[in-house]
Amino acid sequence: MKTYLLNRILGSFLVLISVLVINFLVVNLAPGNPVIFMGGETGLVSKEYMDYMMKKWGLDKPVHERLLLYMYNVLQGDLGISYRYLEPVSKLILERIPTTLMITVPSIILGFIIGTLLATISANRAGSILDSFLSTFAMVFHSVPLFWLGIVLINVFSVNLKLVPATGMVSAQLMGKTGSFEYYLDIVKHAILPITTLTLGVFPAYFRLTKSVVMDQLTEDYVLTLQAMGLPKFKILYKHVLRNALLPAITLLGLQLGFAFAGAAIIENVFAWPGIGGLMLNAISARDYPLIMGIFLFVTTMVIVANILVDIVYSYLDPRIRRG
Repeated sequence: MKTYLLNRILGSFLVLISVLVINFLVVNLAPGNPVIFMGGETGLVSKEYMDYMMKKWGLDKPVHERLLLYMYNVLQGDLGISYRYLEPVSKLILERIPTTLMITVPSIILGFIIGTLLATISANRAGSILDSFLSTFAMVFHSVPLFWLGIVLINVFSVNLKLVPATGMVSAQLMGKTGSFEYYLDIVKHAILPITTLTLGVFPAYFRLTKSVVMDQLTEDYVLTLQAMGLPKFKILYKHVLRNALLPAITLLGLQLGFAFAGAAIIENVFAWPGIGGLMLNAISARDYPLIMGIFLFVTTMVIVANILVDIVYSYLDPRIRRG
């Protein structure tokens, strides 16, 4: 088990280094110049200004020199300074992490639970009206664009029914009451629509995957043996079949937890939610190279960590992996 984990960690480190290099080259070789963009934005477009800023940001050096310097700084824990915000990239990212996790983690967990349970019910009643309804329900939300779904939910539950706030994270009148019960309750109210939108967008993937695996498991010999032994159908389905069917779903859960920091970019912009997704889009539009690379590197790290955690969970759920 220890050897298996060490090999996974070593392989993940090599993947991280490769992504670091590719990420740097893709961003820095892309068309556009952040100095020209910022100069046009502020009205300072003189050659002296551009030369000064190119030198200040190190953009006057060859790409390979900048890459080596960037890798050295990253290994020291320095992700650079944002061109747009003029603050350390690591500080900007860490400030947005809790806000993004507030809506992404609950939605992914809810999507996992709802998707797997509905898939199990649907597979157990394959060919029935209930199966057709649940499959259609999942397919509809799998096909609907999330930004459109978010706008529809805002119109229905905020504009028309006035049940929950439409956008933002906290109401203006509660900005100065940080730490109070009303403040946190208001955050929960603002998070309802983003979480609902993401959950509806996430659960179809678990539904389709789990339903397929459950239907395959129901045809296995061990199910017939358990039925012959007289075990109740409910116990066979949820104690034995679902346990085996959860392995692929857990893999998907780990991947989505890794992408949680960037996957909600569209939703955060629809609901004006101040998370990493909005920060990433602002960095891309401003050609803020250090911030773009910092966010991509952070997301990659989270994906790798999530995959390692999934492997650990796998080893406990499936003894064959541990023995291997």
